[in-house]
Amino acid sequence: MTYEPIMVPGPRPPNRTLRTVLIVVGALLALCCVVGTCVGLWLYRSVKDTVEPVRVAATAYLDDVQAGNYAGAYGRLCDRVRDTMPQEDFVRIQSAQLKISSYEITGVNVNNHNGRVTGTVQVEAVQAATGARFTQGMALVKENDDWRVCQ
Repeated sequence: MTYEPIMVPGPRPPNRTLRTVLIVVGALLALCCVVGTCVGLWLYRSVKDTVEPVRVAATAYLDDVQAGNYAGAYGRLCDRVRDTMPQEDFVRIQSAQLKISSYEITGVNVNNHNGRVTGTVQVEAVQAATGARFTQGMALVKENDDWRVCQ
């Protein structure tokens, strides 16, 4: 009798389907990360471009008030306030108030309601004489492409 080898099937070729699926899923995940990063940067820049002019206008007004430049601060007020309050009254009122030694803008909000663009700035300030801290909100409106304080 002769020995006849039993035919054993050879090793199965590796399953390439799983590897292909993992590569496609990884590529889609990487694409989603890139698109998400680009959208996030665009959103950040658009919000910053909207909010930054409001912050700059409020800072300029507060710097004028802090420096005692009440005529300059008066020029940064909106038309409605300037129409109802003469500059002499504004200077008298500001001169009578306690001076601020420092301030920090803690929040800026911009709204567009039926085409009227407004902003609100939260300011935390320190009084020079007492050292007391207080928080105050400032309303701003956009007039002729300029942001103006409209108390």
